[in-house]
Amino acid sequence: MSSTRDFIEKDYYAALGVAKDADAAAIKKAYRQLARELHPDKNPGNTQAETRFKEVSEAYDVLSDAKRRAEYDEARRLFGSGGFRPGAGAPGGFPGGAPGGQPFDLGDIFGGAGAPGGGRAGGLGDIFGGLFTGGAPGGTRSRQQAASGPARGQDVETEATLAFDEAVLGVTVPLRMQSPGTCPTCHGNGARPGTSPHTCPVCNGAGVTSRSQGAFAFSEPCRECRGTGSVVDDPCPECKGSGVTTQTRTITVRIPAGVKDGQRIRLAGKGAPGRRGGPPGDLFVVVHVSGSELFGRSGNDLTLTVPVSFAEAALGTTLTVPTLDGSVSLKVPAGTSSGRTFRVRGRGVHAKGTPGDLLVTVEVAVPARLTPGAREAIEKLAAELPDDPRPEITEVLRSGGAR
Repeated sequence: MSSTRDFIEKDYYAALGVAKDADAAAIKKAYRQLARELHPDKNPGNTQAETRFKEVSEAYDVLSDAKRRAEYDEARRLFGSGGFRPGAGAPGGFPGGAPGGQPFDLGDIFGGAGAPGGGRAGGLGDIFGGLFTGGAPGGTRSRQQAASGPARGQDVETEATLAFDEAVLGVTVPLRMQSPGTCPTCHGNGARPGTSPHTCPVCNGAGVTSRSQGAFAFSEPCRECRGTGSVVDDPCPECKGSGVTTQTRTITVRIPAGVKDGQRIRLAGKGAPGRRGGPPGDLFVVVHVSGSELFGRSGNDLTLTVPVSFAEAALGTTLTVPTLDGSVSLKVPAGTSSGRTFRVRGRGVHAKGTPGDLLVTVEVAVPARLTPGAREAIEKLAAELPDDPRPEITEVLRSGGAR
């Protein structure tokens, strides 16, 4: 949990790269751009990007909320960008004390003591309490609600192996996985059936404890109850008191068309169930794509090589070629050379945006063995062909070799 010192010293405007008088639209635009660049999914294994992503998210959480931004600006105005240093002077420019020679009382600022009737005078104690406990009256109660309230489920990662055509066209697949879930024996409370957890005696159910260090107070999860606010004396034998067990489940997910080998797909809300009514986490599916005997892939284009005979290439023909969703007719004009590629539009990968094409390359097939009749026919054809297929080389040879 952030401390008062952290809150004062962090420059959230600098983290987002905006001016201190930036409006809500400018703050939102800066955050979205940085979040896209620094997101962990886009920078796997990059700890610096992950740290910056957390800093940017924290800054946006404060500056996007008008009330919290006002509290932050007020705290920075009172203490300055370098934070308050005990002994260095009090806010308002009164070194060593308040006006009139009265001693400077940090309790007046952080605790709000001295209000008429013995009540709270507001001060920065209310400002920071509202920031870190959600702004509800009574910081302990708010912290207790945060500790024992709904918790988002964990993100889960699994793998799926798809056939080539499934990856190109999209497919619905069942995924069997193991992930944390609510214990079916104790229904998530961690106690043996017939017993119940009781309020933690150390934090009185708040889930957090506080300690003072000089002029600042720090909050941290209670070590006795591990931040849950309750203690289990007789743990559930199934989950050992955690309220969570590893469970095997099968879910059906839709893999979109056009996924590539190694691609990581996020399926929102398909992860582990939330605790205490919280939302589920996300499921990340790492896709492995098997190769195809016929087709290759280049971006959103599919590639296919089709052998043709010498007669088909020389005289021209119409070929019937396969696609992943049927077949098409392809006209090969007379005099087509081996290695020529033809484009069949719209028969490639149908991912988001414009669909890709099918690129068909024809290659003249040369027989490895000839019958006597075939040899005689080819020799006669060779005698009838007037063109020299290698005119440049022939000319060099006639002139005495390359220079």
